[in-house]
Amino acid sequence: MDEGDGEPGTVRPGGRTARVRESVLRAAGDALVEHGFDRLDLADVARRAEVGKTTVYRRWSTTAGLVADLLTDMAEQSVPRTDTGSLDEDLRANARLVMRTLTDVRQGPLFAAVIAAATCDARTAEALHRFYAVRVEEWAGCVEAAVGRGELPRGTDAREVIRAVSAPLYYRMLTGGDPLDEAVADRAADAAAVAARAGVYMGG
Repeated sequence: MDEGDGEPGTVRPGGRTARVRESVLRAAGDALVEHGFDRLDLADVARRAEVGKTTVYRRWSTTAGLVADLLTDMAEQSVPRTDTGSLDEDLRANARLVMRTLTDVRQGPLFAAVIAAATCDARTAEALHRFYAVRVEEWAGCVEAAVGRGELPRGTDAREVIRAVSAPLYYRMLTGGDPLDEAVADRAADAAAVAARAGVYMGG
């Protein structure tokens, strides 16, 4: 049992398990930003979080398990999608949210570290895929609504449209050099909207 609050991995709002998880995940994020996945160490995370090493090892057992839980938490904390009634405005809101996340002094390096970890660790990759599946599914609703309003052709793959909005922004972050700002975000959103209206993302 985990500190008397239930089975390991469960979270009771306001309970000790929730507080411990929050502290450990914050510490894990800090360590990833500073050192990357290769140097992530459970004992160091426990020290940063001011939590007993035994608790951390018992609950997460591996650094991959810890990163997987961190991604789960990030998905849970993500900002809900907008619903403006306009495809263009919704996609721009999505693009600007991605842009702000990737340029944030903490979130940007954190995502870069997790993406790098996913290239060499299967469990982290699986957790990253789940994270993006949640976010894509959330924002696909604005594309489906646009189809319902007649803004897009029926059969449009809503998830592909959302991926098309984010892809150029992640490419800029990972390749570096070029600025990532609202103008770039809006252009990515507008390009995806134009392509979607042209039927580029028709499923099947």
